[in-house]
Amino acid sequence: MKIHEIKLNIEFCDAVFNGEKTFEVRFNDRGHQTGDRIKFIPIDSHGAIARHKIAKTEYEITYMLNGWGIKNGYVVLAIKELPFTEWSDDK
Repeated sequence: MKIHEIKLNIEFCDAVFNGEKTFEVRFNDRGHQTGDRIKFIPIDSHGAIARHKIAKTEYEITYMLNGWGIKNGYVVLAIKELPFTEWSDDK
């Protein structure tokens, strides 16, 4: 299991944090795998780190989709928020 720290534009942070957006489309240059964890780093429109409560949350990749109309090299990652007790660190 890997932990991926991934930048996330601040405009999507609320939707992911609130559970409305349960997927991420990403270039698979990190070797994402089902069961890996994601920690999002919120960034503003200029690429600077922004403040958002999502930065203190950890997600698990529950499913990966590639092919099927997805551009070569990209994946759709299904994600779910992990309870604090299941976090890999920061306990």
